[in-house]
Amino acid sequence: MTSYAISHQPLRVGIVGSGFVAKLRAEIFSQDPRITVVAIAGNPEKTQAIAQEFAIPHVYQYWSELVVRSDIDLVVICNVNRDHGAVVGQALRSGKHVIVEYPLSFNLAEAEELVKLAQQQNLMLHVEHIELLGGVHQLVMEHLAKVGKPFYARYSTKSPQRPVPDKWTYKPDLFGFPLTAAVSRLNRIIVLFGKVRAVSCQLRYRGDHLPRHFTSCVCNAQLQFENGVLADVSYSKGEDFWHPERVMELQGSQGALIFSGDKGKLVTADGEMELDAGTTRGLFKKDTENVLSHLFTGTPLYTSHESILHSLAVANAAEKSANTNQIVTL
Repeated sequence: MTSYAISHQPLRVGIVGSGFVAKLRAEIFSQDPRITVVAIAGNPEKTQAIAQEFAIPHVYQYWSELVVRSDIDLVVICNVNRDHGAVVGQALRSGKHVIVEYPLSFNLAEAEELVKLAQQQNLMLHVEHIELLGGVHQLVMEHLAKVGKPFYARYSTKSPQRPVPDKWTYKPDLFGFPLTAAVSRLNRIIVLFGKVRAVSCQLRYRGDHLPRHFTSCVCNAQLQFENGVLADVSYSKGEDFWHPERVMELQGSQGALIFSGDKGKLVTADGEMELDAGTTRGLFKKDTENVLSHLFTGTPLYTSHESILHSLAVANAAEKSANTNQIVTL
């Protein structure tokens, strides 16, 4: 694994974004003596508040001004999904290491070019997928062999929201196709079972101001893996949903793993074993620690460009399937 041999400290960071994740990243960085946050860009009122709380000296409305600063080593990107690819590209061309919240891009071809650019520039490009650090995924990895030959998988989330806020996460042009915006739902299954060969997908929006703004969406995809596993992935949110859900199910020849929220069980012929995935708190801190260890010492990142790009390929195929009402082969 490449070490970027960053010998100077503190590592100088710029943050693009002004929402919850931007503030959380700023808080985590403020607790690490190896890091100094030089600048933040985003909504003027929100960025000023974050800058004041964490003593960030430079505040910008436009990310394009931040990413070209010569005194920044690492750019952390957590703004609207639509702009991720553009910001990543400019940051890499400006010689910066990059952390970006998923998705890397709406478009697979652009994402592939960004990965290639990072490699050519010998720069880190890390796409955050903290679900892989969470207790559910870790327990699945630990016990997966006990279910025998996997046959079927399901991951479903439902998030009631009433009333829906006037935020970018309910605006398709900014949020993106749901399984691209929420590509982590695909990635966590792909990390377990490998390459997908075919995708079928259905998408429905509801709302009085479509296509600009939706009040509910449901997006269901069926994945056929090369190894024979079939998987259902469902992402739903908004005013038409009345009960929250976060379910992960894996069925195999010797047993099953079933999680609802952070509570789960391993079911085999010998009986049931309760599994507790604990809390999801602290995952962004684990993500940050992994990235800093990678930059300073060459420790491997917990994500891979291969699974990130394949997950985006599957998301793009799901979008094509939803638009054409046909099965799409990868």
